[in-house]
Amino acid sequence: MGVEILNFGCRLNIAEGEAIRAAAGRIALGNHTKLIVVNSCAVTAEADRQARQAIRRAARTEPDARIIVTGCGADVSRAQFAAMAEVSGVVANADKLATQSYEQPYSGAGRSGASDTRSHPAETDLASRLRGNTVSQEHINTYAPLTSGARHARAFISVQTGCDHRCTFCIIPYGRGDSRSARTADVVAACAEAVDRGQQEVVLTGVDLTSYADAGRGLGDLVAAILAQVPALPRLRLSSLDSVEIDPLLEEIITGEPRLMPHLHLSLQSGDDMILKRMKRRHSRTQSVALVQRLKAKRPALAIGADIIAGFPTEDEAMFAHSLALVDDCDLVFGHIFPYSPREGTPAARMPPVRPQIAKERAARLRTAVAQRQDAWLASLVGTTQDVLVELDGLSGHAPNFAPVRLDALVAPKSITSVRITASDGTRLTGVPE
Repeated sequence: MGVEILNFGCRLNIAEGEAIRAAAGRIALGNHTKLIVVNSCAVTAEADRQARQAIRRAARTEPDARIIVTGCGADVSRAQFAAMAEVSGVVANADKLATQSYEQPYSGAGRSGASDTRSHPAETDLASRLRGNTVSQEHINTYAPLTSGARHARAFISVQTGCDHRCTFCIIPYGRGDSRSARTADVVAACAEAVDRGQQEVVLTGVDLTSYADAGRGLGDLVAAILAQVPALPRLRLSSLDSVEIDPLLEEIITGEPRLMPHLHLSLQSGDDMILKRMKRRHSRTQSVALVQRLKAKRPALAIGADIIAGFPTEDEAMFAHSLALVDDCDLVFGHIFPYSPREGTPAARMPPVRPQIAKERAARLRTAVAQRQDAWLASLVGTTQDVLVELDGLSGHAPNFAPVRLDALVAPKSITSVRITASDGTRLTGVPE
């Protein structure tokens, strides 16, 4: 018997997944062989679909397991998950770290065979629920950092959750509530514990990471504190950043600190100013391009990735062309690109839509453009030597710039080893450990 966590979505869910494992692992499973917790994502309708697909697959593979759904999808698509025959219960995102949530979860008509509303208010229409904050008052300003533990080569540490912004397409703030951050001292301690576990890279995660704040200090101050107070940590990496919130200290560290990895993922979303306004984003196209150019002028090896939505409501071909040009203008070698999908209750869902097939075609064109740029970038790394953090399989890893590397010989997991890059297949490098 045991607990299996199926994480979907952001790296924050990876960190929270281990805390869920610890909380759920304290309960008695009775006649069940296993507890499977689906830590869902709600960022797109596709994320919902993937979670439901995983639930059905898990039920077929482990018919005697108990399946619980939590995460952002548990709030945003609660009724749909609760109605699944395979699901025993749905736990609100705000309650997913509490052991009692898995002892008496909200249940639909699934495997539990009964309806239990003790963990949730009565189901109402989504639009009404979105007007409130799903995070209870006791959670506000009491956020503790969570870590992915020893099950990963690198430690994912959540330092922030929730969001104070309301982009018109985004449902996530309504599943996570307003922004709140962990104390700097607690984050530093979590990083030190990761080093003690033998992890040589820490990834800071959050829903809106650049909104991190502790006693008037921002993300730049947090990064500086980690680097100063955990000198034994060789590598620090940041997850997705809102470009307009990168403060001067953080920019200085990004461009000048070798222990902060030369890899940034930016939440750009579009390359067209009108679409950005309709998204209620707080940056312009010019600002995004200027930031990347400024950073890469100071640190040319910096590898840039970005989130981009294709086919946002009202986007025409000329607007899309601006997003497509962003791939070259911002030198994007990684892309999290997806066609827009409406989320009930958000303002964008009421805007004039782009036909889904057009959105999918535009997303495919963006992916092709990023793939071509990535191919050329990886080819330029052939012949170089990269310090690779080795994954648990001992045969793969990532360079500081996050280029994926396949090793031609077994190396100790979690180690950082020098690798001479001998080839690229366009998506991954191959190298010889030195």
